[in-house]
Amino acid sequence: MENDTFSGVGHGILQQIDGKVLHTFQKSFVQVQNILDQNRVLINEINQNHESKVPDNLNRNVGLIKELNNNVRRVVDLYADLSSSFTKSIDVNSEGDSSGAVKSDGKACHKRNRPT
Repeated sequence: MENDTFSGVGHGILQQIDGKVLHTFQKSFVQVQNILDQNRVLINEINQNHESKVPDNLNRNVGLIKELNNNVRRVVDLYADLSSSFTKSIDVNSEGDSSGAVKSDGKACHKRNRPT
């Protein structure tokens, strides 16, 4: 039943997304995944340096933490861009759509499609 709630909306939205937008999403998600993989490596190194308690390693952590913070900002920016692109693509694709699946402000109505 939970899947029923959004299945009509999700299916309609997916049908509206064109190939160019989908390619942009895929590219952005690959970038995000690469950054998250980088963050995993940074966090492991930061933890090892912290556990070692060696002064040079602890000093190195300052730069690593700055890099980690910058990476987190990049991920947030990428997700914000994705959200904006998704909203714009839905707005453009729903202009002629009368299904009511998406409001003019780009937000889903969560309307169920009932079987007849």
